[in-house]
Amino acid sequence: MRRCPSALRRLVVTGAALAVITSGACVPVVTASAVPQRSAGAASWESAPVRELLARLPDRVVAGALVRVAGDGRATPWTGTAGEVPRDAHFRIGSVTKTFTSTVVLQLAAEHRIVIDAPVRRYLPDLVPAAYGTVTVRQLLDHTSGLPAPAGIPGPADGPGWWRKSVSPQDVVRGAFAAAESQGAGQPTEPGSVQQYNGVNTFVAGLLVEKVTGRTFKDELTRRLIRPLGLRDTSLPAPDDMSVPAPHARVHVGTDEVTEQSPWAWAEGGMISTAADLDRFTTALFRGRLLPPAQQKLVFTVPDVPSAPTNTNCINGTSCFSVGGLMRVTLDNGVTVWGKTGSRPGWTNGVFATRDLRRRVAYSLNPTGAASERPYVMAVVNSAFADAG
Repeated sequence: MRRCPSALRRLVVTGAALAVITSGACVPVVTASAVPQRSAGAASWESAPVRELLARLPDRVVAGALVRVAGDGRATPWTGTAGEVPRDAHFRIGSVTKTFTSTVVLQLAAEHRIVIDAPVRRYLPDLVPAAYGTVTVRQLLDHTSGLPAPAGIPGPADGPGWWRKSVSPQDVVRGAFAAAESQGAGQPTEPGSVQQYNGVNTFVAGLLVEKVTGRTFKDELTRRLIRPLGLRDTSLPAPDDMSVPAPHARVHVGTDEVTEQSPWAWAEGGMISTAADLDRFTTALFRGRLLPPAQQKLVFTVPDVPSAPTNTNCINGTSCFSVGGLMRVTLDNGVTVWGKTGSRPGWTNGVFATRDLRRRVAYSLNPTGAASERPYVMAVVNSAFADAG
């Protein structure tokens, strides 16, 4: 086990070492004695752990960072940055998009346009093979569908400029089914029996939205969530739009600048937003402003099934993804938070909150690809909620 570079050696996370460390990554050294005492009326996240982390960036693993912490009855959130990242930067939110998509699907369920426990194939018979004919909409949303993993999606193996390559949502889904068949994957996993996080589920969910509404997913996303909530800095780019609205960081993976890249991830991970907009969306979702009570309950409903061994986003063999697209995470200090992480080349982001919204964090890191950024993510989240118990 090797120790972190100096950028992380003095991180403070409530006196406990980070619980989840990717193999080969450094282990932050954490000391309770380094925590400044909290003065009356002062939030410790304004003065210590998150500020400490940001002060020691950038480094070889993370080139830039933006962290926004809100709550505790304060009208003005605390925002900090590191590296060349504007305080109001736009960034590609990656799989945080899934929470938006799940919310749209649940709205359609509330309108009786989708039956959540009906087979997906009822709506998309030309897309979902008969072998997966019993997979329900609910199982798409909570990742217990047993659908095959993505195959043939853009990646470094595609050579120079791979981040600009694109693929349609339909081809992502068809490619997954075709690869499973050609590899002789055998009988699909019994739907509803195990949780395995899988982006194909959300691509199918996005196509389901288009099928039942007769409109594009982007149109539904805009009229149902973006416009009503006033998310002026949030968008789903057109398939050929590789730009990011200003202001934004310029991001690199290795020696390649990848700021301009294909938004092929679409309803699964193609959106752009800001920390402030993600906080606004999360607050509206948690407060029940977007869904009726029956569907609101599903936002925080995690299936009572085992987590697959390869479901590495969940720890201790326990499922953690809800029907609403949220992750349930219990932090080092015992506090349970709900939210979502997401990544695109050059960006790793997330938004988390306590169920009562008393403490909320939205962050965006710019990993370089030199090593796993997961310890940094866990440090940010644990630090932001260090005294929220």
